[in-house]
Amino acid sequence: MRLVNAYQSGIFPWFSHGQPILWWSPDPRMVLDVSHFRLHHSLRKTLQRFRASATCEIRIDHGFHDVISACAQKPRRGQSGTWIVPEMVAAYDALHAAGFAHSVETWVDGRLTGGLYCIGIGHAVFGESMFAHAPDASKIALAALVCLCKRQGATKIDCQQNTRHLASLGAGEIGRATFLEHLESASRMASLDWKFEPVYWTELLPPLAISA
Repeated sequence: MRLVNAYQSGIFPWFSHGQPILWWSPDPRMVLDVSHFRLHHSLRKTLQRFRASATCEIRIDHGFHDVISACAQKPRRGQSGTWIVPEMVAAYDALHAAGFAHSVETWVDGRLTGGLYCIGIGHAVFGESMFAHAPDASKIALAALVCLCKRQGATKIDCQQNTRHLASLGAGEIGRATFLEHLESASRMASLDWKFEPVYWTELLPPLAISA
């Protein structure tokens, strides 16, 4: 598939209505090393409450189309529109059906309140977009993705371009050549097991105390 080959080469699409598809491979590249994920005090408390609640859970690939559709409603920074136009939604839905695109979802009281979608090729993970309908819901999903990656040995999450928000969470820029070296090895590894178990939270939080 063209999109899979592009991601393996460090290239991603950028699309706008009335314009041709543009392909990007920035230098430097914004990447989150999962060992550098910055768990701020307020987010730590939020995750602790989320983990302890019987009505809160992380789901993987339960509602991929709902996640990408919600992301498509969010305007691109500095613009009135979004790059996630219907043609791109269809393309990523096809990637999901093929096992390459995944959603990490924050559910509260049986409702999808936030999440993200990403591409996974072997141990190479490419973050695409996030949304939140409740405070911190997208950050919870990102924290869950970090835990999944740490648990299974994936070391980096591609963030594509530098933003203040990503930098505040620990992402930083690396040279394109270094990024491509990472892709060369990570994309050839076995695919991650795209599931989330509650025990994965211990990658960021201490184990829950066991009641006597």
